[in-house]
Amino acid sequence: MRLTPLSGVFGVENAGHSWEALQQAVDRVVAIIQSDPNKDRADRIITRWLKRHLQRLGAEVHLDQLNSLVEDRDMLAENLENLVKKERLEGMLAGRQEGRQEGRQEGEHMKAEQIAHNLINRTEMDDQMIAEIAGLTVDEVSRLRSEVKH
Repeated sequence: MRLTPLSGVFGVENAGHSWEALQQAVDRVVAIIQSDPNKDRADRIITRWLKRHLQRLGAEVHLDQLNSLVEDRDMLAENLENLVKKERLEGMLAGRQEGRQEGRQEGEHMKAEQIAHNLINRTEMDDQMIAEIAGLTVDEVSRLRSEVKH
């Protein structure tokens, strides 16, 4: 089966949103273009299409200088590599932010449980009142009260 520039375009389309998979698909389409008898024409058309495709994907890459996939493959590869690095960094930062938020929530919950423990040990308040003061559910206070008794 002979690969055509169109099959290369389908490969890029099906690369999904992974920039690494996209880079591999672009490498394959460049190889297809290089072996095509109408190499220059295919290169111009697919390069224009790829620039529009990357814009549709929301890629923040600077491709104004990209005129030929074959000749400017290194520039495109560098842009895609920078996108991968940026995406990973954003993912790490979002993960850290999410972790900090979960940690704060867990800390607040532990503090509420400590308040409930103190109220259980020092007062004759019922579980409903302790739950309202500590910001816990009545079930959580009841569980804490049973732990105190043991």
